[in-house]
Amino acid sequence: MRPGTIWYLFKSGIANIRRNLMFSLASIMTMAACIFLFGVFYSIVSNVSYLTQKIEEEVPVTVFFQEGTTEEEMKEIGNLIAARPEVAKIEFESAADAWEKMKETYFGDSDAAEGFKDDNPLVNSSNYRIYLKDIEYTNVLVHYIQGLDHIREVNQSEQAAVTLGNINRVLSYVSMTLITILLLIAVFLISNTVSVGIAVRSEEIGIMKYIGATDSFVRAPFVLEGIVLGFLGAVIPMAALYFVYNETVSYILERFSVLSRSVEFIPILTLFQTLVPISLGLGVGVGLLGSFFTTKRHLKV
Repeated sequence: MRPGTIWYLFKSGIANIRRNLMFSLASIMTMAACIFLFGVFYSIVSNVSYLTQKIEEEVPVTVFFQEGTTEEEMKEIGNLIAARPEVAKIEFESAADAWEKMKETYFGDSDAAEGFKDDNPLVNSSNYRIYLKDIEYTNVLVHYIQGLDHIREVNQSEQAAVTLGNINRVLSYVSMTLITILLLIAVFLISNTVSVGIAVRSEEIGIMKYIGATDSFVRAPFVLEGIVLGFLGAVIPMAALYFVYNETVSYILERFSVLSRSVEFIPILTLFQTLVPISLGLGVGVGLLGSFFTTKRHLKV
């Protein structure tokens, strides 16, 4: 296709938007609302997942052994646990290491710990710290470990991560439902916008068909119109979300300063690396599909 033809089709598509400005604005704003809500829910779900992952990485399952368990038996138990599919990483801490860590934490440079110089009070505290790939498998792993020989105690602290995981799941379902409804509305509005454009230009289209214009040539400006509407409906909310996200994160960290030491948000640029392509794909895809099927239905002369 020649550059002049492409330019003509582009101008025709833009002219259609200007000719049906009210319908075009309604389509853009509906699409923008849909993409903005998608971005909001995506940001929340991503940050909850990120926080859950941090908990999974930092809150292990701890396994303690019965008194008299030999190093060889501990090693064998460690090998069995490490072979489990739920396990991401396993670390061993001996009784001596545990005592050294406790002295450093609670006694510092004080001589108060010298009274235990030859008598380790944590003699039975050798343990494995187990980090899981997914916190949802904690109970499965704990049940397995409790069935092994020489196990005295298994500590788990998965409740916070499980709660976050449940919240994440509910948010995903709610966001999918709302976004699907808004996408259907956007498709309907874009379809109506294109239909009005076809009705307004029906005589011109009939003449073009009469003198030999192909279906593709007649359809192209309307399809391009739908793509432009979808693209604008995706770009506008991304710009708004960039500002809203940064302001919201700053407000939360300033208003609730205690969270700044325990909660870490995903940087906006990292979030946008995935969010922007998905949003543009949604906007352009909905605009393309809405306009393509509308023109296919109405442009049969």
